[in-house]
Amino acid sequence: MNGEFLEALQQIAKEKDIPFDILVETVESALATAYKRNNPVSGEIKVHIDSSKSAVSPFKVYCDKTVVEEVTNDYDEIILADARIVNPEAQVGEVVSIDIPLGSFGRIAAQTAKQVVVQRIREAERRKIFDEYTERIGEVVTGTVQRREGRIVIIGLGKLDAMLPPQEQVESEPYRFNDRIKVYILEVKDTSKGPQVIVSRTHPSLIRRLFELEVPEIADGIVTIKSVAREPGARSKIAVMSRDEKVDPVGSCVGHRGSRVQAVVNELYDEKIDIVRWNADVSLFIGEALSPAKAVKVTVNEEQKSAFVVVPDHQLSLAIGKAGQNVRLAARLTGWRIDIRSEAQVSRATLMAMTDPENMISDSDDESDEIIEIVDSEAILEEAEMIVIDEIEVEETSELELPKSDLESSESGVL
Repeated sequence: MNGEFLEALQQIAKEKDIPFDILVETVESALATAYKRNNPVSGEIKVHIDSSKSAVSPFKVYCDKTVVEEVTNDYDEIILADARIVNPEAQVGEVVSIDIPLGSFGRIAAQTAKQVVVQRIREAERRKIFDEYTERIGEVVTGTVQRREGRIVIIGLGKLDAMLPPQEQVESEPYRFNDRIKVYILEVKDTSKGPQVIVSRTHPSLIRRLFELEVPEIADGIVTIKSVAREPGARSKIAVMSRDEKVDPVGSCVGHRGSRVQAVVNELYDEKIDIVRWNADVSLFIGEALSPAKAVKVTVNEEQKSAFVVVPDHQLSLAIGKAGQNVRLAARLTGWRIDIRSEAQVSRATLMAMTDPENMISDSDDESDEIIEIVDSEAILEEAEMIVIDEIEVEETSELELPKSDLESSESGVL
């Protein structure tokens, strides 16, 4: 009987993935609770399960009773003569532990014990799952799309189903039934129905973790991702650096014939990804961040944390990007405000300053003379997981209407 009981506990521990010691403690606590529910006992009830298969009985129940001269409550008190059978040195007023016959449990108590054991095992299982996924916050896991509940997508992770809320979904992604996708564990909640895992497909760190999975140099710490800027479903930029001079950080992330970056692009449903080289020199870093456009000159203002960038005339639209996307991502990536002008605009501004200094700063009807200024708030920069030393002042973004041909050309040069 004892061997079969222990084997049953070991099987439950294996199926529920609960440590055997914790399961034994759970059963002991449940049996004690069941006995107290069906017997008017105010003292402490102890249950001990003997894990040795040679034991005659699988478990023993003890009850603390107070030694008295005359018993008024059989459940809580014991006379001195009976107490000294258990403990020869027992005295009136002391507490002794007395064995309780298992037959005194009865059918109702046994049924109660069963219900409590099942409940405690379920609670232990939920607690283990909660602790496991709490430790995995910030990781990327693979799940399967199970169903939709309104606008919420349910992702099966094996042991439990995770929730992908609308604000963490990418609008361009289909989320079809049985699709296998990688998700970023954002939050774990402990609810009355069990652990609730919230996952994300829009978080910037999703790209960081995907590159860690695809690029061994990043996983080993040789190549480091310094910052990430992302517009989910459209385009992303990452800045990388190498701790080893012999290792090219950009080449490591791109892979042979673009195999590594293409694997990440495929996982993100063809979201475009620019990989740029991080540089401690801010002016060089900003020039790299505007890739695929090539900056002719970058002038930085440390106090205002802003940069003035001059680009070739034919690359102005490329530097700005479609609807300002390229320069906006560059600003998020670097943490600096970026003003862009073409060489022709700078030449005209210089000529005007030389010929008519008083009217140098005047309104112009020519939209090509406007400065393209992109500013991102501190909250957006934090979301991109960048280290921003000073707070970035939020200003309105000026608009520039570009010819259709220029807009189409701005999409070139993307990895």
